[in-house]
Amino acid sequence: MPGNYRLLPAHPIRSFLHPSSPVTPPSAAARLDSAALPLPDKKLAGRTAPARADRPFRGIALILASTVFLGLSDVTSKYLSATLPSIEIAWIRFLVFALVMVPAMLPGSHLFALRTVRPGLQVMRGVALLGSSLFFISGLRFLPIAEASATGFVSPLLVTALSIVFLGESVGVRRWLATAVGLIGVLIILRPGSSAFHPAAFFPLVSALSWACMLIMTRMMSGREAVMTTMTYSAIVGIGILTALVPLVWVAPSWHDILFGILIGVASTAGQWIVVLAFRYADASVLAPFSYTQLLWVSILGFLVFGEVPDIWTVTGAVFVVASGLYTAHRERLRRSQLVLLEAEPSPSV
Repeated sequence: MPGNYRLLPAHPIRSFLHPSSPVTPPSAAARLDSAALPLPDKKLAGRTAPARADRPFRGIALILASTVFLGLSDVTSKYLSATLPSIEIAWIRFLVFALVMVPAMLPGSHLFALRTVRPGLQVMRGVALLGSSLFFISGLRFLPIAEASATGFVSPLLVTALSIVFLGESVGVRRWLATAVGLIGVLIILRPGSSAFHPAAFFPLVSALSWACMLIMTRMMSGREAVMTTMTYSAIVGIGILTALVPLVWVAPSWHDILFGILIGVASTAGQWIVVLAFRYADASVLAPFSYTQLLWVSILGFLVFGEVPDIWTVTGAVFVVASGLYTAHRERLRRSQLVLLEAEPSPSV
């Protein structure tokens, strides 16, 4: 709600943007990492120097490691949902996130990053990120973790549709077919109309939609806002809203709950930072297939902790969702390659 530091390539891949993670989507990270900064050209070149395609195996290793942390965060969130309200769990996660980002909030710090040219968009993006995390955690309370996670991976397909409206992108027939296949996969997992359908299934779907909106807004700011700025505003917006809401549902946590809550925040934060590093060594289309291993980890941990075994419908639907996501990433890679070739062609007027 998955995913919820998510940095963004041209076409974000859902798994990098875990919906339950209170952080900047990794796909957003890759693109935002090269965002314009108020630095001299020489220093700016130094920031953007790491070539994402130079060390793909290192990037793959990092993305595999990140899925372990993010899967652990999801499983721990589901475990805590039995004793704490979703808002309180999300508050603990964002509290850890905000504490990590404190240096970027202090005016005297060299990491100070509150200057922004798009304050309204930053706030809306923070709200979307918070909504994604909160709805996903709410769904975990009622759904098997493998089912909730597989449903959440539909967000790249939603980005395809939203990019037409908000980014003016054109989407070909093949990508629409891939999107349709992914939505069929979600229907297979949820089985609406059958006795297996649970109304809470809408939570990971809304989480995925919120995550997709957050990715679109991240892309709208790409090249204009620094990574640290976006992360800092995400932390401020999230912890601010949740601090106002948590007294309404507050349940006194035990030390056991507090420790697990801290584990959630640390695991999700570490997982997202590792994703950011992965994007410095490999492109999104290279990392996409390996990010889906998060489904494997949550299934294994779900079985060990809760005794949940994904049924044949969840597995079949997940295959449809993953296949559509991978094909969408493949088509995006081809599209970007064609754009590079077109830009490299000499102008007839030269």
